[in-house]
Amino acid sequence: MTELRNNRHLTMENLVQRIDAGEIDTVVVAFTDMQGRLQGKRLHGRYFADIVVPHGTEGCNYLLAVDVEMNTVDGYAISSWDKGYGDMEFVLDDRTIRVLTHLPATAMVQCDLVWPDHSPVVQSPRAILQKQLDRVAAHGWQALAGTELEFIAFDTPYEEASRRHYRDLTPANQYNVDYSILGTARVEPLLRALRNTMYDAGLDVEGAKGECNFGQHEIGFLYADALTTADNHAVYKTVAKEIAAQQGKSITFMAKYNQREGSSCHIHLSLRGQDGELVFWDGGERTPLYDHFVAGVLATAADFTLLYAPNINSYKRFADGSFAPTTIAWGLDNRTCALRLVGHGASARMENRIPGADVNPYLALAAMLAGGLHGIENELPLEPELVGNAYHSDKPKVPHTMGAARAAFASSDVARAALGDEVVDHYANMADVELAAYDATVTDWELHRGFERL
Repeated sequence: MTELRNNRHLTMENLVQRIDAGEIDTVVVAFTDMQGRLQGKRLHGRYFADIVVPHGTEGCNYLLAVDVEMNTVDGYAISSWDKGYGDMEFVLDDRTIRVLTHLPATAMVQCDLVWPDHSPVVQSPRAILQKQLDRVAAHGWQALAGTELEFIAFDTPYEEASRRHYRDLTPANQYNVDYSILGTARVEPLLRALRNTMYDAGLDVEGAKGECNFGQHEIGFLYADALTTADNHAVYKTVAKEIAAQQGKSITFMAKYNQREGSSCHIHLSLRGQDGELVFWDGGERTPLYDHFVAGVLATAADFTLLYAPNINSYKRFADGSFAPTTIAWGLDNRTCALRLVGHGASARMENRIPGADVNPYLALAAMLAGGLHGIENELPLEPELVGNAYHSDKPKVPHTMGAARAAFASSDVARAALGDEVVDHYANMADVELAAYDATVTDWELHRGFERL
């Protein structure tokens, strides 16, 4: 019997029973792709129970070798026209079975990916995170994490937004609603549906709050083990867009939609013993282990920025005075720093403020763990905390372009040692694809600046 993450998840036996009873007729089988999106199939319940549960199912391996528009592109070792675009097998993870109450009679199960010979697809984001979790476990620890994911909601439906080329949309709020009860009440039909649907789907919901940009909000979830947090994060992003569409609205998780505040995904992370004992805190202060961990994440921040900021647009968010970091520094409860240390005792944790809302949580958590383990295993000393305004400090800069981040990642000995050459080369190629597409595009900015005046 698979141990349930909580009592709102289903066992495989219970899911099949609900299919037999006619309570579930559709099962979504999904994995998370390079871009952090759920991909997979909607299967008829009877077929799922009779065929997929005993025998499995497959999908084309191009799903881990495309750009954001699902175009097949060159440069990937695992998938190409020359290789014939074969299949990957979807391995059902029984721990992830959940009911999606915003859809009729629908459940979902998330998957790992393996090749037909049953060897793992190491480039899969879930496999990348699991490898680092295995390293953590080998030390006798577990990783706990929480992601704070912001979005901007619009009263404009997705189809109309597309027709408008995503310009001149109507935000769900017309002013800064940061912590505003009135502001969140205006959007409560959407926020309430998201909170309750995600609770039904097995997420432990904390609450919702307004943010600074017009129509910007955040729904918070209780921390969990790192893999559960990443699984939940991926489901939440998809469900949020689906519910918004059902209500005639749209949501974007772009890191920087416009000139106002960007949307972040601050990631909180700590280590515990396998039985829950504290390893980051002892006798009223941080342990050397905690300091080494933070020092490692700090030392590798530039190496792993590509995994924290995986899109061209991600880098527009890094601006002075924006609450998004521009320098690689750490501080105690200091929101100007890339790494913010908060809490004490059981709540002691590191917050990584580099990622935006477009981040792939599996990759970012894997990078943080790889960096932290590098610090622990090499006993890196932690530099003094930054006191004051990190934006005005002389600390090293967060890479400010995808090209710079790509170069740091591809040349990183730490990244290659922790993740493997196959993974580093795969995601460096992902960056190359996006950079080439961007470099070939004539932007609105260029047209406005140059059409008449140049």
